[in-house]
Amino acid sequence: MLAFLVDAYRVDEAPTAKGDVEKRTLLALHSQLAPIKVAVLPLSRNETLVPEARRVHDLVKPLWMTSYDDAGAIGRRYRRQDEVGTPFCVTVDFETLTDRQVTVRERDTMAQERLPIEGLLAYLQERLSWD
Repeated sequence: MLAFLVDAYRVDEAPTAKGDVEKRTLLALHSQLAPIKVAVLPLSRNETLVPEARRVHDLVKPLWMTSYDDAGAIGRRYRRQDEVGTPFCVTVDFETLTDRQVTVRERDTMAQERLPIEGLLAYLQERLSWD
């Protein structure tokens, strides 16, 4: 296990919201080895976002080990998930309330993709399956 951890430990540079660059520590474990597969993050603790984020979390938690985090700024929450090796973060924002879509962020590339909540399980299943 130590070999997997040493191999997966990375420090790279990532852009901040202000346009600066900062060091980012991440545990780039293969998704099959990552203890937490999906984190659900509301954009803020707004009283209209939290219930929707909880519903999304309830949707994914029967299938994978998950985390729900609403403490602090969204960038810091992404960094916390990167540090523990969570491969995917699902963000619920104010647009989610009207368009029923969430943003999925991939840990290693930091690429973000917007997709319907109805398609979230299939999207994650495709990327987290053993096949």
